[in-house]
Amino acid sequence: MFTSSIDQRLLTALADSEVPSYYRIGLEKESLRVNPNATIATTAHPAQLGAALTHPHITTDFSEALLELVTPAFDQIPEVLDFLEILHRFVYAQLADEQLWATSMPCVLNQGQSIPLARYGQSNAGQMKTVYRRGLGYRYGRLMQLISGIHVNFSLNEQLWPLLHSVASAEQAALSPQAFRDHRYMVMVRNLQRLGWVVPYLFGASPAICASFLQGESSSFAHFDAHTLYRPFATSLRMGDIGYQNRQEEGTGMKACYDSLDAYIRSLTWAIETPCPQYESIGVKVNGQYRQLNDHVLQIENEYYSTVRPKQLTEWMERPTLALRRRGILYVELRSVDVNAFLPLGIDAEQLYFLATLMLYCLLLPGPRIDARERRAIDANELLAAHRGRDPELVLERRGQPIKLKQWLKELDEDLIAVAEVLDGDTIGPHRASVVAQQCKIDDPEATPSAQMLATMRSQGLGFAALARQLTTQHRDYFLAQPLPAAKQQWLEQLAAESHQRQQQIEAQDQLSFDDFLARYFAQSESVPVDLAVI
Repeated sequence: MFTSSIDQRLLTALADSEVPSYYRIGLEKESLRVNPNATIATTAHPAQLGAALTHPHITTDFSEALLELVTPAFDQIPEVLDFLEILHRFVYAQLADEQLWATSMPCVLNQGQSIPLARYGQSNAGQMKTVYRRGLGYRYGRLMQLISGIHVNFSLNEQLWPLLHSVASAEQAALSPQAFRDHRYMVMVRNLQRLGWVVPYLFGASPAICASFLQGESSSFAHFDAHTLYRPFATSLRMGDIGYQNRQEEGTGMKACYDSLDAYIRSLTWAIETPCPQYESIGVKVNGQYRQLNDHVLQIENEYYSTVRPKQLTEWMERPTLALRRRGILYVELRSVDVNAFLPLGIDAEQLYFLATLMLYCLLLPGPRIDARERRAIDANELLAAHRGRDPELVLERRGQPIKLKQWLKELDEDLIAVAEVLDGDTIGPHRASVVAQQCKIDDPEATPSAQMLATMRSQGLGFAALARQLTTQHRDYFLAQPLPAAKQQWLEQLAAESHQRQQQIEAQDQLSFDDFLARYFAQSESVPVDLAVI
């Protein structure tokens, strides 16, 4: 039976459609390269993997040691995971004695300034990426940037948009096709924020950290052992107050607006164009070296940390906000997923089927704008779920009223079953099975990945880093035990070679100084395209 909270017209239209797949999904997975002793690798990004600037699937994030593996978007979840596994097997074949850290929270760390920034070659575009990361280090410290995660990129099947538009309310039906799509995707973004606490509760896998992460700073954490800090009911410390958060709000007044795509673009544009006194003291170009791209509230759009983002593919050196302005929303990126240390890929099919169901559900709900009070509640709910999600008495706020996390999750589960049944058709398929599989976590918080990690640490007498090191080695052995087929190996070697060639072409074509390059990059506008060479 369809529940009353879902837009019945949209859900019925989906149920009556005959498309082979309702959505496309892709993954971006970050993994820290580490030495056998569980310290961060200080070696360069392996050349055999390709050029991080130009490779379509193997790149780096903040640090030279923070690998990022990117899949295309696929219609079928098994295909996404198969592609991610192929990338892992190829990477491990090139790593010698280094490994990919199995968890979101980093390995044993020394001082933050020893963390190597990612390097992308001598081109202006490559230097810009490195300077941006240097700026992040000055603004927030380098340690936070080593936290890794998995981003889930979701888009509705293109064939379904005209169908949904045709049955929408009169107000929405009057929108242009692109405006209707942007509207529904922004509804989805707002609802994913409202339900953001669900992801750390069900799938959070970072209840403990290596004590070295805090670099001796005092904290309210409990001591698991001499080298491990934790919170007894934590689910995802990565999403808590020591991890990713919108720190631009501290003293800058920055908060992205999600009322509409236009409001979102305008709020980020304001932040990129507005000087910030607390970053002016850092300096922009000091003794001939850039410390940050600018001293504004945001250097570029990606600096704004959020659990979910509307996205559009960018052309060469095109600003993301301009891509959204020109072509609208192409997909939505969910960024709150921890790397599960018990899984070789950090994620599995059951979790992806659930997340796909949740994301589609959020697209089908009504999506009123978020006022100031609800914004505070959304942020508080997220933090409470991250720090105390497994506390059976935990109370969140919904529509201005208190509600226990467990009760809210039970009600949500009924709605998700309705959506999952549409996705699976007439059979009891993987979407419904994934929702049903989460029910045990509602009744028993000890079934969550975060609780399982703490239980394993206790049963084996291992601290966080020791257990993560053990699981990291197990995953390495798993991937190395099954080398890639020759054709896949050859294909990835060819991609690596082509990426190096493209980087060389970019470097050879540079004719501007870096100062002029940045000036032209930031001068582009909706009506004025970027005045830079296209590669």
